[in-house]
Formats: sequence, C-alpha cells, structure tokens
Amino acid sequence: MAVMMGILPRLWKPAAAPFRSLTTEAKDWAASLLPDWEVAGKPCERRLIDAAAGLISELADTQGDQVLVHQDLHGDNILSAERQPWLVIDPKPLTGEREYSLAPIIRSFEFGHSRAEVVGRLDRLSDELGLDRERARGWAVAQTVAWSFESDYAHRHYETARWLLDGAE
Repeated sequence: MAVMMGILPRLWKPAAAPFRSLTTEAKDWAASLLPDWEVAGKPCERRLIDAAAGLISELADTQGDQVLVHQDLHGDNILSAERQPWLVIDPKPLTGEREYSLAPIIRSFEFGHSRAEVVGRLDRLSDELGLDRERARGWAVAQTVAWSFESDYAHRHYETARWLLDGAE
C-alpha cells in the first residue's frame, strides 16, 4: 500500500487527448452494464448493476482536475526497477480525476478480502492522499461491477461492491 501511495502522485500528470476520457469510458460501461449482466447469466443481484449505473451517472460529468490515471494498479502491475525503485506496467491509461485511480487498489484482494480490509483501504488511501472518500468509493463500486463480468474473481468483486455499498458510507 505504501508503495502504491508513493507511485500514484508520480502518475497524476495533467492529461488530455490522445488519451480516452474517464467520462467516455464510464458512460460506455453504463450503457453495457445491463446487457453484459444478462449475457453473463445475471451473476449478481440487480441492485449492484443499478448502483453502478447510478454512480456513473452521478460521477462522470462532475469530476475534478483531469490527470493521467492508471485503471489497473495492483500488486502484479508494480515492478522493482533500477531507474526508479518501483515502476508500473499495464496502465490502461485514461484522463480522469484522481479518485478513480484508487478503485483497483481498494478491491485488490491480495491485500486482504473482508469488509474491514476493503473499507480500511478506502479510508487509508483517500485520507493519506487527500482525496474525496465518497467519490473514490463510488468509482470503486462502478469500476468493480463493470469489470467483473468476465473476471475469474467475479464473486470476490461482487462481495467488494456490496461491502462498499452497505456500510462504507
């Protein structure tokens, strides 16, 4: 966690085209949430789909400063290096607000998978990085649900989304 919190500010550079915007990406997720859920055989309760869609609607057009964000920052995408102590790979870059980049870390079950651990990551990351906790929570729910349908870890991701929705306020 400390390594990730040290890396994130280095990545948050002002950015625009040619990078895709989080607004566009999130609106594409919102449009495909229900069809993807149905194709996947309705693997979670509908309320998670509705919550993710509602959060996207609320967050996408009200973002703060636009910076380069890493959509998939987790332990396997950080490498020990020589030119810097740590480097990140596989960024799936977007331009968006900083709070969004916490989503993959919040759901990273490699750091523990319980309600207390997930909410603890949300609290620690948003507090120590000085970010809006509720926006980070909302993005974590939205991205976790949107990315879950084809994941081998979908069950864990649905649990994470539930924990963030139920009692993480």
